[in-house]
Amino acid sequence: MKTERETTAPVKPNWLKVTYDQKKVDKMTDLLSGLNLNTVCAEANCPNLGECFGSGSASFIILGPNCTRACRFCDIPHGHPKAVDLLEPLRVAQATKKLGLTHVVVTSVDRDDLPDLGADQFVRTINAIKKLNPNTTIEVLTPDFQGHEDCLDKVIAAGPDVFNHNMETVRSITPKVRNRATYDTSLHVLKYVKEHAPKTMYVKTGIMLGLGETDDEVYQLMDDLRAIDVDFLTIGQYVQPGPKNYTLREWVPMKRYQEYYKQAMKRGFKFVASSPLVRSSYKAKEELEAVENQ
Repeated sequence: MKTERETTAPVKPNWLKVTYDQKKVDKMTDLLSGLNLNTVCAEANCPNLGECFGSGSASFIILGPNCTRACRFCDIPHGHPKAVDLLEPLRVAQATKKLGLTHVVVTSVDRDDLPDLGADQFVRTINAIKKLNPNTTIEVLTPDFQGHEDCLDKVIAAGPDVFNHNMETVRSITPKVRNRATYDTSLHVLKYVKEHAPKTMYVKTGIMLGLGETDDEVYQLMDDLRAIDVDFLTIGQYVQPGPKNYTLREWVPMKRYQEYYKQAMKRGFKFVASSPLVRSSYKAKEELEAVENQ
């Protein structure tokens, strides 16, 4: 068995230096702030913010901006959450219409303080988007809802096209970086959705690399996912947000991303995105279109 990979003070690679059209980004930022909306692009300090904002696409984060958990890999603020904004779903739908989005991603912070753990706001947002944008496909990226199946049932019944819940990392590293979440709970969420959702709803998950995982652990995670018939897998590089976050172990070389892609496709995933800048909602529209056109 290989040992955990560790590198002292990894040197930042050139691929992290991205360029984009600042005017387009400013225009998108103004529109979103005018509607009092948050995006995971900005809240999580995503390296693809420039490209996505510049191309007129975004992933909306609801129920925020504060999260009730404090996962060590994450840059989203942790703190006392605000009351649920019942007008937020309408604003997301209005922004989707104004931006002309044909595919929209809706995610959220964890809301362990709410009786429904945030599930009802997902439902309201999906319904609002469908009402104003009947031809727009919808992807949700949900928290684990503490594994509560009644919460999952609500979101499934609302009928998103893609149901995404991130595993984030391999089993051994999960307790080191995820607060209150477990590897098995996330597997249960994905398994339950796959078993109870319509056949037309795709189930998706994503992981980060560079946390100290080994090849064997990544392949075991792939096998665990295929055992429950998960459709899509995204694999990207962990970028340490700040000095208090989980320490980056390595910048994973492109060769390993390519090998993981080959191994994942061999295992039968319908779609795999494996590259340093890949994030779970990055190019989600293109991902869905690629599978639908197969």
